This record gives sequence, C-alpha cells and structure tokens, in this order.
Amino acid sequence: MVLIIGWMAAAALQGPGYDPAAQTISVLAAPGGSGYWVMTGAFIALGACHLLTAWGLRPAATPGRLALAAGGVSALAVALVPAPSSGGSLSHGSIAAVGFAVLAAWPVLAIRTGGGVPWALRPVPSLGATAVMAVGAAWFLLETHLHGVAGVAERAVTTLQSVWPFVVALSCLRHSTREAPPR
Repeated sequence: MVLIIGWMAAAALQGPGYDPAAQTISVLAAPGGSGYWVMTGAFIALGACHLLTAWGLRPAATPGRLALAAGGVSALAVALVPAPSSGGSLSHGSIAAVGFAVLAAWPVLAIRTGGGVPWALRPVPSLGATAVMAVGAAWFLLETHLHGVAGVAERAVTTLQSVWPFVVALSCLRHSTREAPPR
C-alpha cells in the first residue's frame, strides 16, 4: 500500500505534465521533480517492508525469503539510483529488472509442501502468483518498448508484487491461529 500511496501523492505533486498511463513510477522519483521526495520515500519504505517481511516470514522456504529480501534491497537501490528526469538509465533499469525478477520468483521459491502448510505457501497459489507477476513484468517490458501504457503495466505488476507478501503473511497468521492449541 505504501507504494500505491506514494505514487498517487507524487503524481499529484508532479501535476498535469505527468502521464500515469504512459510514464513509469520511476519518473516520479527523478531528481528535480516536484514529488521526487515522496516517491523516493515510498521506495525506501517498500524496501524496508520487504526486508522485514522476509525476516519474519518463518513458514516460507528459505530461498523464497531470500528472494523477497533481494526484492527489498532492489527497492532501496532504485531509491538510491533514480532514473534521470530525461528518461531511463541502464543502471536504474538494471536494478529495476532484478527487482521485478526476484519479486516474481519469490512466491514459487517460498513453496512448502505437506499437510500443515499455510494456503499461500502451497504450490498452486504460489505458482499462480509467480505466473501472474511474470506475465505482468513481460507486459511492462513490452509496453516500454512499444511506448504504450508502460505506466499502467508497471502499476499492475508492482501492485501484485507489493500485495502478495501481505497475502502470504495473513495466510501464515491465519494458519498459526488455527493450529494453536486452545488455552
């Protein structure tokens, strides 16, 4: 949610010259922009949230937790290496691509099997989440090259990548309260 609130506030500060359908959220964090500090703060908060979630998500398999943590580090790095206001850059784009990849992969890497596994860490939901995120990332890349609705595609995939850790955490919490012995 912090990312969504961040891009909404930064876009409002940026004004009518910003086209959220065609322009990426990284444009909002470009130095010199009216809302760059809001978007940069949102990237930092998102990175911290992913790192904390990875640390606390003990029921998830270790490779998935590490990939989620890598996504958090990528969000922090995106904040530290902003895209220039004139457009994209190789360093920023590379960091963002790594972030998209690890955040798309973490659900499948977090899979656990067995009878006592929280719903969101089971194979079918995890594979589904990874597939949807991978398709979203591919859509974003396609729109970027077509100069189409890259902003819409990016917002769709980043929303999924931001919400899924929350869904998994709620699933684990719900599972742990069901499994807890009565007092």
